[in-house]
Amino acid sequence: MCLAIFCFFVIYNLYFQTERQVSRWFFQCLREQSLLLEIIFLYYAYFEMTPSDLLSFTRMFKEQGFGLRQTNRHLVDKSMDALVERIGYLSSLILVEGMDIDFLHKCALEDRTEQHQFSSAVDVVKVMDQLLVTFGDINHHGPVLLAWVLLRHTLRPEETSPVVRRIGNTALQLGVFEYLSTMLKSLGASGNNCTASTAKMCIYGLLSFVFTSFEEDSLQVQPIPDLDLLIGYFLFQKPNMGLGMILDSAVGMFPHKIAPLLQLLTALLSNKTTVKKVYNFLDKMSFYTEIHKQKPTDIISKDDETLWRRRTPKLLYPLGSGQTNLWLPQGVLGQVLMRPEQDYVVRWDYSYSAWTLFTCEVEMLLHVVSTADVLSHCTRVKPILDLVHKIISTDWSVSDCLLPLTSRIYMLLQRLTSVISPPVDVIASCVNCLSVLAARLPGKVWSSLQHTGFLPFASNALTSMAQCISAEGMKAGNYGNLLVQIEQPRGEYPVTIAFLRLITTLVKGQLGSTQNNGLIPCVLLVLKEMLPTYHKWRYNTYGVRERIGCLILELIHAILNLSPEGESPGSTPTLQTLCIYSLANTEAGQAIVNIMGVGVDTIDVVLAAQPSSGGSEGPGQILIQTVKLAFSVTNNVIRLKPPSDVASPLEQALTQHGGHGHNLVVVLAKYIYHKHDPALPRLAIQLLKRLATVAPMSVYACLGSDATAIRDAFLTRLQSKTEDMRIKVMILEFLTVAVETQPGLIELFLNLEVKESSEGSKEFLLGEWSCLHVVLDLIDSKQQGKYWCPPLLHRAALAFLLALWQDRRDSAISVLRTKERFWENLSTPLFGSLPPPSDTAEPCVLETCAFVMKILGLEIYYVVSGSLEKTLKDSLQKFSNSRRYEYWSHYVKSLVCHVAEMEEEGVCYFAETQMLIAAWRMLLILATTHSEVMHLTEDSTKLKLFMDVLDGAKAALTTHTSVPCLRLGSMMTTLLLILLKQWKRFAFPVTTVLSPVVLQADQQMMERTKAKIFSALISVLQIQEISLLPQLLLSVCETVKDESLALIDNTRLLRQAGESLDDEDSMETDSPRGQQKDRRDGVCVLALHLAKELCHSDEDGEQWVSVMRKVPVLPSVLSALELSLRSKHNLYFTEAALHLLLTLARTPQGAAAVAGAGITQTICLPLLSVYEVSTVSQSFSRKSQDSACWPSVYRLCMSLMESLLKTLRYTFINEALDFVGVHQERILQCLNAVRTVQSLACLDEADHTVGFLLQLSNFCKEWQFHLPKLLSDIQTNLCYLCQTCTYLLHSKKMLHHYLQAKNGEALPPGPLPRTSRLPQTPSKDTPNGGERDEVEQKALLAVQCSLLKILSKTLATLQHFTPDCCQILLDQCMDLAEYRILFVLSFTTPAFDPDVPPSFGTLLATINVALSILSEAKPASLSIAALASSEEIQALKSLLIFTMENCFYVLISQAVRCLKDSSVPPRDKQRLKQELSSELVILCFFFLLQSSPSSPASGLPLSQTKAATPKSSHEGQEPFIQLVQAFVRLVQR
Repeated sequence: MCLAIFCFFVIYNLYFQTERQVSRWFFQCLREQSLLLEIIFLYYAYFEMTPSDLLSFTRMFKEQGFGLRQTNRHLVDKSMDALVERIGYLSSLILVEGMDIDFLHKCALEDRTEQHQFSSAVDVVKVMDQLLVTFGDINHHGPVLLAWVLLRHTLRPEETSPVVRRIGNTALQLGVFEYLSTMLKSLGASGNNCTASTAKMCIYGLLSFVFTSFEEDSLQVQPIPDLDLLIGYFLFQKPNMGLGMILDSAVGMFPHKIAPLLQLLTALLSNKTTVKKVYNFLDKMSFYTEIHKQKPTDIISKDDETLWRRRTPKLLYPLGSGQTNLWLPQGVLGQVLMRPEQDYVVRWDYSYSAWTLFTCEVEMLLHVVSTADVLSHCTRVKPILDLVHKIISTDWSVSDCLLPLTSRIYMLLQRLTSVISPPVDVIASCVNCLSVLAARLPGKVWSSLQHTGFLPFASNALTSMAQCISAEGMKAGNYGNLLVQIEQPRGEYPVTIAFLRLITTLVKGQLGSTQNNGLIPCVLLVLKEMLPTYHKWRYNTYGVRERIGCLILELIHAILNLSPEGESPGSTPTLQTLCIYSLANTEAGQAIVNIMGVGVDTIDVVLAAQPSSGGSEGPGQILIQTVKLAFSVTNNVIRLKPPSDVASPLEQALTQHGGHGHNLVVVLAKYIYHKHDPALPRLAIQLLKRLATVAPMSVYACLGSDATAIRDAFLTRLQSKTEDMRIKVMILEFLTVAVETQPGLIELFLNLEVKESSEGSKEFLLGEWSCLHVVLDLIDSKQQGKYWCPPLLHRAALAFLLALWQDRRDSAISVLRTKERFWENLSTPLFGSLPPPSDTAEPCVLETCAFVMKILGLEIYYVVSGSLEKTLKDSLQKFSNSRRYEYWSHYVKSLVCHVAEMEEEGVCYFAETQMLIAAWRMLLILATTHSEVMHLTEDSTKLKLFMDVLDGAKAALTTHTSVPCLRLGSMMTTLLLILLKQWKRFAFPVTTVLSPVVLQADQQMMERTKAKIFSALISVLQIQEISLLPQLLLSVCETVKDESLALIDNTRLLRQAGESLDDEDSMETDSPRGQQKDRRDGVCVLALHLAKELCHSDEDGEQWVSVMRKVPVLPSVLSALELSLRSKHNLYFTEAALHLLLTLARTPQGAAAVAGAGITQTICLPLLSVYEVSTVSQSFSRKSQDSACWPSVYRLCMSLMESLLKTLRYTFINEALDFVGVHQERILQCLNAVRTVQSLACLDEADHTVGFLLQLSNFCKEWQFHLPKLLSDIQTNLCYLCQTCTYLLHSKKMLHHYLQAKNGEALPPGPLPRTSRLPQTPSKDTPNGGERDEVEQKALLAVQCSLLKILSKTLATLQHFTPDCCQILLDQCMDLAEYRILFVLSFTTPAFDPDVPPSFGTLLATINVALSILSEAKPASLSIAALASSEEIQALKSLLIFTMENCFYVLISQAVRCLKDSSVPPRDKQRLKQELSSELVILCFFFLLQSSPSSPASGLPLSQTKAATPKSSHEGQEPFIQLVQAFVRLVQR
């Protein structure tokens, strides 16, 4: 009853199903039949079938027509033919296996056939006879009939009835041997699985018994079955048993019929042992069989013509002299075997080597290649080539013995491909042999192939990508012609398949740049002519299209995976660049996209259509492999493609949005549903990950309505505990990338639900389909070590969490923070004990710990300490209490030491080691700034960590030949630099450890690493005294000398090449020392800075003098400096060198050494190239005076000359005058530029220039003697400079407006001069409103301070150009002609017009301006006090006093000069007295109202006048006020 109801529902459902659904249902029914038959067949292969069961199965299979008579046969379509055929094969095999032929054979050999189960089943035998007589209408009956005849003949040979004979004839008429061959091919196509191997044994047992029991002639065995599918160890049986009979028969007709023997031997080659047997067997042949139509005349025979003897020797092959050949010797005997056609078949008793005969056969084919005999000879040579191919494929060691044959393949290939109708099969065999040879000897095969004309080639040299893509000058070669003219029309492609395998083998052989470039035409033919169109070709055989597509992609995949050694650098296109460009920009890329777009449904249909799902050779497996290769190729193309702003056609095709089902991203994502091959969805997800990273698209938008379903499929496979681990890891890696690049997609996977709290705030909860559920399970400390959570998966989960923190996904982070035991589970890896570095089996564990450290560091950095979760605080407290800081510090140090120890063998997990050290460095840096939160407060712990870092750096840096060590040393030194700034009190051991490293340093140490060591030592020198000063100074000077010489060579090379040096600045990237470059943080620059710091430490300069006597450091530096100035290269080196020279010039010994080394010749003339520009505005560009620029080099040179002149005095005066004479135009231009270019750079240069002139003005007489005209011009320009500075200081609004107009924008906050620099408030955003006004006021004050400095130095310089006050007041005989009148007799306000000369009014206005600024600097005034600190205000007051002091001095001196000058009219003198008397009284009064500090210039010439100045009644007044008061009294007389 239940069965009836079930059938009713089945019929009812079928009625309402669609045609497609019905077809799929019936297809599944056929699959079930096939699987049931497989089970039955395998069962009876091990268990005996009773005669009655055999009868039942025979009747059942007959009724079904061996699968052809299905109940619903109208539903069978073409796609089900293979499955129906398989049902027939299995039905036939079941019946054959049921007869138990193997046991029958054994019984026959032992003469005990009565023990066979059918010997007593007489009734069943009769019924079977009657039943099998009716067989014969379908080919599946053949093996059954043959096996039954064998059974009946063996059990009762004397009772063989006509029925049995009829059954045997029917089996032969059905072509039973051809059928068996086809069956074995079909069953073997799905791989060597259990069913196929059992079937092979069954067929072998049948054939072996048949050949033993029946005469060969009666079997009519024309085509030898594909015996390669049988077992190879049955090769050489006795000649009268089994396959031994076939082998003996084939040998008897050799070499007249050459194919049977060679096909049999080729099929039975399975391992090296059989290769040796076959080779030796053919090398020692005993018979030579040939056929004669008539009896030759040179033969002596018996009367019965059964035995022949040769009278004369016979040449077997009509080849030329000197070529390999065979001779039948005189007197050789031959046995004559008569045939029905009356031909003489003679078997000569002649020993020879068949390999020599094979060589003769090939030579004969070469001779007759252009004749009508070529086809008959090809049929003889092809088995030879197939045998050679199989031998060298199985055992390469025999290849040398086969050299006579393999060396002739190239000529054979050349001649056969050039005939009108080339023999395709023979050509394919030739190419197959060359493919095997190319795997071992790629260079030799390639060079020989070049002369055959078979491969495509280029008639012109390939120089550009455009030429390659256009195929200009490309020839298709004989293969290209054969493909178009022969293979495509026929629909058979053996040569194409062999060609693709050959090219792939040559590519994998890493031939080198020359040969690889020669392969470009071959690859271009594949990319342009084959890949885009191969699916449109005509095909006669199912599966060849898929095979060709797979081989094409294997070739491209091999090219894209070529190592750099196999590719040639330069502008000429390489195989890899050609593939990348073609796939990215031509229709070849679209073909790849079409392959990837096959989709999971199509693959499932193909797999379902296969008779068996096992193995790796079925059409479904080939299709899967092709799609996998397409994924990998596309991924590599995107990865290797040069970056571009424009998307390539391939990227557009991958990312374009289409309708439902037409979007490739959806197709890729749906591969997650594929279950047969886990690599397919994994590679699809990997490509999605790549697209999500580089493509400007939204994956979520591309998925459309399928997004949720695909998300669920992803998470289902991710949650499964039995899923392939690599798929789960790839899914997590994809989600990790999506966190940063795919916001919509990651929100879908996070699946966070928003909940409104009672307080009105939003709270996030995890949805049912959130990926965070799985991630939390994976990091659960209780799950670690289980089979479903291996270390790689744990690492991938933590990488995903790290991406959330790095991308600041606050919604997800807020949920994770509050999860119970989240921080405990997360930090669990940090509390474990890792094995020693030498025993680390899972490098991913290092990455796991690194990710945890980074997550903790980001959480601490972003979250305010008071808002940290309590569980996190507890974990950090536990981390400190458990002494994990010490543990991890020691472990990181041990990792570094292990890398140093393993430098020769290398460390396989260096990337993971580097990642862990970087994470530990970040965590330690945070611990220094957040010590309270991270509980790193104990000095003993800090000292331990500091020493571990120091020891690790030392261990890594003492291994100079190891690049990994130097990289780790660079990282450790960077950490050391940061710790030095935070933990200065622990700096004492640094110099002790690092100084020996510097002393041992050689040229192999990476530049950046060496630079960081120098930086660390510089930092230490700024904190404390250094030990080993003499040795370290000597080593650093050696480095400076070597680096300077290297810089000279490099600069000369660059000047010759017309290139400029790069400016690269990176913290971590460490590259091996190559071409010397000028960098701010380069070794050369930092060595100069370190030398400068060491110079500061050497207070008396004795050590420097000693070192400079041993090492020619100054000549090297000055030579490099001169070349750098002339070429205007090496800016950072130039600045550092000048800073070092400035430091040396502070001591007499150092200054003398610098001057003696030729500093003037080094910088005087070369410095001209530094400021050669066209306009004034370009010369004094708006740039901070502290930044690196060439104008700053000029300013440093000016300061250096000033320092040397100040230190050496008269011994350096000639060099100083030479310098000022050479650069007089620039000096005058600079003094005038203050009026037109009020940038800080311009003011800074003016400051340096006036400072140098101040020192030079001490030597007025020498200056007047050598450069009188220049002296006069500079005096005039200094007076105008004084007037300009006074005017600009007086009119702030004018200065502010002028600055805005000149620079086109409001003045940005710039640094103040070093002596009066005001503090700057850092701000990331542009200030608005009041903040902007304050910034502008600070910037304006900075300019005013610069002007005030220039003004004070200008007036101090003018002191030396005007008479001494004491001398001019007291010496009545003074020669006034020595001094010019610098200021005209006028008392007007200074003007900005250059046509108005400086006057006494200018000097009075200067004093007024100084007094005005002095009043603003009072604490009660907010104009300046609010913008500067008390120290800066005090420095400003001192500068103002110094300015007024010098101004009063110049004013009084110039006034007395005018009053004593007889050329000045008395009226003007009287006016001068009146104006000065009144003005000076007022100025003194205002000055006395200010409580000013004493002048910093008490040591200046003004102090010399103190004794001659009348003593004032006011004690404690400034000396210059007393001088002014005395002058007023003198004037008022």
